[in-house]
Amino acid sequence: MNSVAAIDLGATSGRVIVGRFTGGSIEMETVGRFANDPVMTPGGLQWDLMALYRGVTEGLREAFRIAPDISSIGIDSWAVDYALLRGDRMLGTPFHYRDERTAAGVEAVHQVASFDELYRRNGLQFLPFNTLYQLACERGVLDAADSMLLVPDLFAWLLTGEKVAERTNASTTGLLDVTTKEWDTALAERLGVSARVLPRLVDPGETIGDLLPRVAKDLGGSAPVVAVGSHDTASAVVAVPMRADRAAYISCGTWGLVGVETREPVLTDAAREHNFTNEGGAFGRTRFLHNVMGLWLLSESIREWERTSGEKIDLPSLLAEAAEVTAPVGVFDANDSVFMPPGDMPGRISTWLAENGQPLPTTRAEFARSIIESLAEAFAGAVRTASELSGIPVETIHIVGGGSLNELLCQLTADRAGVPVEAGPVEATAIGNLLVQGRAAGFIDGDHEHRRQVVPTAVPPKRYPPA
Repeated sequence: MNSVAAIDLGATSGRVIVGRFTGGSIEMETVGRFANDPVMTPGGLQWDLMALYRGVTEGLREAFRIAPDISSIGIDSWAVDYALLRGDRMLGTPFHYRDERTAAGVEAVHQVASFDELYRRNGLQFLPFNTLYQLACERGVLDAADSMLLVPDLFAWLLTGEKVAERTNASTTGLLDVTTKEWDTALAERLGVSARVLPRLVDPGETIGDLLPRVAKDLGGSAPVVAVGSHDTASAVVAVPMRADRAAYISCGTWGLVGVETREPVLTDAAREHNFTNEGGAFGRTRFLHNVMGLWLLSESIREWERTSGEKIDLPSLLAEAAEVTAPVGVFDANDSVFMPPGDMPGRISTWLAENGQPLPTTRAEFARSIIESLAEAFAGAVRTASELSGIPVETIHIVGGGSLNELLCQLTADRAGVPVEAGPVEATAIGNLLVQGRAAGFIDGDHEHRRQVVPTAVPPKRYPPA
């Protein structure tokens, strides 16, 4: 029994992957892949939870078919979003963090606690969709709820019937004490969030529970669900094949999470002023990082071009054309909140560039080049700041996730940062999920750094020296 299954839910798609540990390495097989398309309802932008659950169960069914000896299942997803429950009934469908309702929540929270106080207590950068701001929009529903489950914990509950909060993801809510790593119930109560809705905390590697009998029967197999770094970035960082005292990481997909791994949180005034966050990592580490808008800028631009033209755009061809662009392209601030909502991304980019005296793109290739140059500049700047604030000298930048396939982005990041980039693995989140399960099951041993060396053995990285 050396097989485990990872459920990896991203903001645009989900997958189920079987991992097999053999001879100090790991082999992976994707057995389920499905879209994650949010739905605009009269109440706002919400996740299609039942479609996701269908994708998860179909993937697990296939996982048990090809590997009946699966020893555990781990679940990770994006952070901050949640469902409220009363007993075993959900009180509505989870909202999408890009829904417009969060603006009112920010105002309500900051009337009670300033951002400076919040940073001292939870160590989080200001993001208007952090869970505590979303909960401030739920006053009436909160009164009826007796539990709140973040998305990966919600799926664990659907599979096992157990209600818990995995600690790395709980750290993104704004309600976890950054020092003690326990719920800050005093802050929660001040903000109108009853302590009764905050579930029992668990750490990566702990068993959450066995599959419910009816679920096991439907899936054709049974295995315990084990907590992993359920925040997808926490799992991704587990799989970064780095020396943590000499490197930075960029987990690049819809978002670009840029930072370093530290032993303790960094809670200085400078860290707060630069809007860096301290989120929980696996094995007691801290992910000291900054959120950059990420490849959302490119994917949303492509979505708009396809919508208006009616044609399908081939991403590899577009990136190849962008690499050949020689005309000057404008560089915009990829951290500007104007780029947060869905909609006409090329139009917003053009407006920003025009207002700031930057050259305007005239072709799709020039738009793509402008986006990638802007992301590379934001990534390089965030790496430099993370190094200065943490005291960690950065000799290598590791890019993992979907962005590691973007050769132009990797090279331009190396060029602008002045240090080499090592790209890969693409499936870092799933690999980190599998590694935590493998450690819990005894399939791999050694310390955290030793376990990381399983990754380049299985998936050798590609190196980009700075030009």
